[in-house]
Amino acid sequence: MLEVAEQASPDLEIIYRDEHLIAINKPSGLLVHRSWLDSHATEFAVQKLRDQIGEHVYPAHRLDRPTSGVLLFLLDKTYANDLMEQFAEQRTEKRYLAVVRGHIGEGFLDYALKKKLDKIADKHANPDQEAQEAQTEYKGIAFSELPIAVRPYPQSRYSLVELVPKTGRRHQLRRHMKHLHHPIIGDTTHGDGKHNQMFRDNFDSDRLLLHSAYLGFTHPVTGKKVEIHAPLDDTFNSLLATLKLDVNRCTN
Repeated sequence: MLEVAEQASPDLEIIYRDEHLIAINKPSGLLVHRSWLDSHATEFAVQKLRDQIGEHVYPAHRLDRPTSGVLLFLLDKTYANDLMEQFAEQRTEKRYLAVVRGHIGEGFLDYALKKKLDKIADKHANPDQEAQEAQTEYKGIAFSELPIAVRPYPQSRYSLVELVPKTGRRHQLRRHMKHLHHPIIGDTTHGDGKHNQMFRDNFDSDRLLLHSAYLGFTHPVTGKKVEIHAPLDDTFNSLLATLKLDVNRCTN
C-alpha cells in the first residue's frame, strides 16, 4: 500500500526584514513555539520560519495561537533585552482589529484583570494575587445587522472594532471585550457560544476574529521608529465582506 506524503503548509508571509529583525503575518491557529497547551501540534512559527529562511529566529513577544497578525522575531539575540524591555514597559504601539457581538461605540476601558495562571507553568504561583492594571482603547468602525436569529433576538448585530491595548495582560482584549458585553466572535473561552455556533453554521467560520494589524517600536540598533502593518488574510476579508463590515473605514 502506497503511503501518502503529508502536504506541507504554505510558507509564512514575511512582512518586514532587515539584518537584525524579521516579522511575519502569523496565521490563526499557529503556535509560536512548542507548548504543553497542545502536545499534538506539529508546526510552530519559530521552527517553520527558521526552516524557511535558513537562520535561527528568536520571538520578541507573544501572540496567542488563535490570533493572527504581526509577530516579530530577532535574528540576533544580542539585542533581545532592549526589544523585550520595550514590550514589557509598554513602549511599543499595537493595534488590533476584531469582530464583536453587538454595536459598540468608542471609549477607554480601565478595568483591572487578575493574572491568568497556567496549570503547569504557574502551578506554584499564588492564586490569590491582586488584579493588575489593564487598559484598552476601543472604537467601533463598521456595523452590520443580519436577518439571522440568535436567541433570544430575531436579528444579530456585529461590529468591526479597533482595539489599542495600553497594557499587556494575558488575553486582555478578549477579557475586556467580554467585560463590555461585546465578546469577540470565535472566542471559545471568553466569548458567546450561541454566536460562535451561528458563525460556524452560516459562514463555516470557527476561528477567533482577532487580528494584530499594526506594531510600532524603536529599532534596537538604529534607534529609528519601525512600523509594521499586517494585512488581513483572504478568509477574514471575505467574512467582513459577507457581513458588510468595511475595514477601509479604519482611519489608522
